[in-house]
Amino acid sequence: MGPYLHFVQYYETDRMGITHHSNYIRWMEEARTHFLAEIGWPYDKLEESGIISPVTSLNCDYKQTSTFADEISITLSVVAVKAAKLSLAYQMINQAGVVVCQATSEHSFLQQDGGFVNLKKDYPNFFQALKALED
Repeated sequence: MGPYLHFVQYYETDRMGITHHSNYIRWMEEARTHFLAEIGWPYDKLEESGIISPVTSLNCDYKQTSTFADEISITLSVVAVKAAKLSLAYQMINQAGVVVCQATSEHSFLQQDGGFVNLKKDYPNFFQALKALED
């Protein structure tokens, strides 16, 4: 699976001319959306199946600044998948090959009414698609 590419937009920068820290979290969501579509489980398919997946934890380690027009390559990997929890890692690298951010996110899986989903039991195809990519 290839990385997701994001070009830093002018509106994503602050008065200092660097990318505002909150945008990295948005980019993580863009990369996650791209990743799920690549493995055949885009968000709309998950939602049609009755699954929602809230973020339960985030961690960003900002290594280097990025600025307008930088090309950020985001590589996503599956750290762990359990019956009702998914842990992902993100590495964001600029066009010069410098790591600008390393991050992780955790997600639970719920039914739209709020009840927990057991992916392994209720959605084995999705569970196996994630499990196959686990580090």
